Amino acid sequence: MRRTTGGTGVEDLLRRHAPQVLGALVRRYGHFDAAEDAVQEALLAAARQWPEQGVPDNPRGWLIRVASRRLMDQLRADEARRRREEDAALLTPRDAFTAPPPGESRAPSDDDTLTLLFLCCHPALPPAGQVALTLRAVGGLTTAEIARAHLVPEATMAQRISRAKAKVKGAPFRQPGPEDRDARLAVVLQVLYLIFNEGYTATSGEALHRADLAREAIRLTRSVRRLLPRDGAVTGLLALMLLTEARSAARTGPHGELIPLDEQDRALWDRRAIAEGTALVEEALGQGPAGAYQLQAAIAALHDEAESADATDWPQILALYDVLVRRAPEPMAELGRVVAYAMVHGPKAAVEELVSLEGRLRGHYRLDAVRAHLLEKAGDLEGALDAYRLAAKGTLSRPEARYLQMRAARLLP
Repeated sequence: MRRTTGGTGVEDLLRRHAPQVLGALVRRYGHFDAAEDAVQEALLAAARQWPEQGVPDNPRGWLIRVASRRLMDQLRADEARRRREEDAALLTPRDAFTAPPPGESRAPSDDDTLTLLFLCCHPALPPAGQVALTLRAVGGLTTAEIARAHLVPEATMAQRISRAKAKVKGAPFRQPGPEDRDARLAVVLQVLYLIFNEGYTATSGEALHRADLAREAIRLTRSVRRLLPRDGAVTGLLALMLLTEARSAARTGPHGELIPLDEQDRALWDRRAIAEGTALVEEALGQGPAGAYQLQAAIAALHDEAESADATDWPQILALYDVLVRRAPEPMAELGRVVAYAMVHGPKAAVEELVSLEGRLRGHYRLDAVRAHLLEKAGDLEGALDAYRLAAKGTLSRPEARYLQMRAARLLP
């Protein structure tokens, strides 16, 4: 029996099952690159058929059956792979091409999603390859969708994904051992955070916010948390994403112009996401020593809970930043600390704090933007004008550049 659902419902269903189906094929047959192509074909077939014919009672079983057939067709088409095809056939269960009865499934547990994430974030891959392969294999996005999100030609993204698949070819499909699992999980979380950050504040192009990437990062992080509900870093990262994305509707004006945090209409913030994120922060802080994601989420919660910019608890935010930069020294976190320091101790004192960041962030537009803001607050309008102009030249994001140019124009005599 089949059930009907709308196009959006089918899309959500396919993205939820995609990593599990791919994991089932890779575990059973190997051949990650060929299996990934076969799963994509099965997903496309489902996207065409299910909205018209209805969703099967066991959608995952349907996808595994169709993808398995496509994979075997690919292997048979390549004479050089005939031996591997025979090996795979010997491993194939007798009923592999029959969908299980409703309510049953031979697919491995959801742990395959995490195993697949570990594979896509293999240390042999560069960060760009990790991100692309994760969005393709685990996120279920097409190459064209990933290319549009990163503002590169589809052919360029296809090559990036092909190189990534070639590098992980032959890598065992299993989770890392206890000796390096924490380090590998940290890479997975870093990749998810990179995807989210690129969605929340695009590094280039006309749009400030790429909602598809931000939402996909949140969805994937939710998946990881379902598998690792007691991991503080995972919980903290999900909280941080939710609390940050909750402000997205207020970050731009009617013409796409950037609106800074202290000028945003807080009535537009997503209170449901803030409530969920705040609850997750409390949970994360109770799941062991607080790391970077938990601390950043706690800072985000203080911003989101404040009724106005003036009501923000800046001393508490500065205290959290002090802990953050001690435990996880990172230039951008230190830059955020300087902003909090200015709100507590004044802009002139904060300008002096920037000196320690000159070596590591020299030439980065964010350093120039913060300096410009502090100099303006301190009354050094000429210095602020130069810093705003320098920052505007340094960013590839058109909304950020326009905002910085606007700030500079306001200081002209």
